[in-house]
Amino acid sequence: MTSLTTRGRALLVAASLICFATAAAAQDDTPVERGRYLVQSIAGCGNCHTPQGVEGPLVGLTLAGGLVIEEPGQFVAIASNITPDMETGIGAWTDEQIARAIREGIRPDGSVIGPPMPFGLYRQISDSDLAAMVAYLRAVEPIRNAVPASRYDVPLPPAWGPPVEHVPDVPRDDPVVYSAYLAGPVGHCIECHTPMLEGGMRAYENKLGAGGAEFHGPWGVSYSVNITSDAENGLGRYSDAEVVAMITRGTRPDGSLMKPPMGYPYYAKMTADDLTAVIAYLRALPPR
Repeated sequence: MTSLTTRGRALLVAASLICFATAAAAQDDTPVERGRYLVQSIAGCGNCHTPQGVEGPLVGLTLAGGLVIEEPGQFVAIASNITPDMETGIGAWTDEQIARAIREGIRPDGSVIGPPMPFGLYRQISDSDLAAMVAYLRAVEPIRNAVPASRYDVPLPPAWGPPVEHVPDVPRDDPVVYSAYLAGPVGHCIECHTPMLEGGMRAYENKLGAGGAEFHGPWGVSYSVNITSDAENGLGRYSDAEVVAMITRGTRPDGSLMKPPMGYPYYAKMTADDLTAVIAYLRALPPR
């Protein structure tokens, strides 16, 4: 995958236009406050870990797991309960075990968590943001909700990479690096919007952001859109305001509604600065 610091001159020019007027204040958040913001907005953890019906998330089961995510011929994944319930959630796990599960995909018993958790991206979440997310998950209401195990028709690796020792903070006043950090490791926009290869890996090398990933759910079948800068098939044909409406409200320029599983209600909670940063990053993705 392309390095976060080498997206090229186009990204530098686009992202340098971003105003980070509230960045200093944001850095003063407590870990729980920062974790709440990440989990409830750009990271959108509840978008997968909250079960959904035809009208959206099921009331009273926020983060309690049970959403079925299917990749035909590869897996039927059932999102786990990530509330601090002692028996059916992560309440009995240590902070270190929760952090390792998020960033490396390893459960306390040593077993490997499978896709679609984007471990290739989550491995790059900074230590402080990871700790903040863990602190917030500790603070949410525990919900008793046992969910069945996922089924994988493809072999899972023994690990998704070597142990992650340390990931430094990404400077929020560096628009180039921070915008790529939000859209990559934290928001994992490029995960859902890049088609999947055999074995559960994404085609980052040749089709980064090109769309076409297939999603099955109570809404039927939906496909991720092309979020590259391509002027014909991607976001290059839309204004920033139109892109904002699609991201935060699920509304196309013609007024029609987009389908799940895009986490529109979560992205609507992003700060204006972070939303601007993400759009700048998307504008700089090579056209596909």
